[in-house]
Amino acid sequence: MILTQNVSLQPYHTFACKVNAKYFTRITAPKDIEAVVQWGKLNELPILLIGSGSNLLFTKDINALVAKMEIMGIKKIEETPTYVQLSVGAGENWHHFVSYCVQKSWGGLENLSLIPGTVGASPIQNIGAYGVEVQELIRSVTAYDSLSGNWVTLTKQDCAFEYRSSIFKKEKSRYIISEVLFQLQKQPQFRTDYGAIREVLHDKGIKQPSLEAISNAVIQIRTSKLPNIKKLGNAGSFFKNPTISKAQAETLKEKFPNIVAYPISDDAYKISAEWLIIACDWKNKATKQVGCYDQQALVLVNYGEASGLEIFDFSEAILRSVKDKFNITLEREVNVI
Repeated sequence: MILTQNVSLQPYHTFACKVNAKYFTRITAPKDIEAVVQWGKLNELPILLIGSGSNLLFTKDINALVAKMEIMGIKKIEETPTYVQLSVGAGENWHHFVSYCVQKSWGGLENLSLIPGTVGASPIQNIGAYGVEVQELIRSVTAYDSLSGNWVTLTKQDCAFEYRSSIFKKEKSRYIISEVLFQLQKQPQFRTDYGAIREVLHDKGIKQPSLEAISNAVIQIRTSKLPNIKKLGNAGSFFKNPTISKAQAETLKEKFPNIVAYPISDDAYKISAEWLIIACDWKNKATKQVGCYDQQALVLVNYGEASGLEIFDFSEAILRSVKDKFNITLEREVNVI
């Protein structure tokens, strides 16, 4: 394990705020995870694991050992006439992995194309898009349990997946993921009934969808809605879509007939966080350095020199306005540190 001190984290997170880490290292093999945890205990310093930094907002310098996950590799574990199982290193780029599977005609991940981040981060957040959540494709997760000091394999059930959540998010810092086991279909069922996928395929004259066509459609949609992180610092959707009771949803519908809400159970509704934010007049609103992206109000952007604290304060103002107008508490999807 090679340690460096007082390292700028600006290149290692997509908001690109100017913050430093007291210590920094890279994890390239499972044994490095054990070394990192042991070093942290000996030196009485916390460990902060990062992947591509696409879901982080740093609001201050980090008095910790920041360890960047770079365990790579895609290994075929099992193949049958109907499915294939792949063990994938936690440091692999998520979109590169999805593209690899699409090229091999292994289905399931195509709707999750172009999501930023690493494979190891995907189960933590239970990433999802266009009607698909990654939990549907995960069989198990291998991780180092820093509490017990043992390596563990957690099944899909053990991971306690929920909407944009998992055991890894609920028990922060306990598990350090080294690899994820996926099961993909060789005779996939296409999911084109969510969002604008079907519309894009129709516009392209595609009557018989393929994995590649669906992936390309998702890439086109995401590119049109989300800013290029190389030009505008951001972390994708900053807020989750909130869940409220059926009674509260019906009350809001009476007052706001155009509210975007849909039932997810007999007594619960999911509300569009983007609609709430726009209804509070945040679309195209900005300070000198922070704003809501003009194509997608859920995305907060750094126009160049914003500090993490400025971005956080901007998000706080949005939270307060939504709470005041709708009595709904938005929850951040981004991990604030």
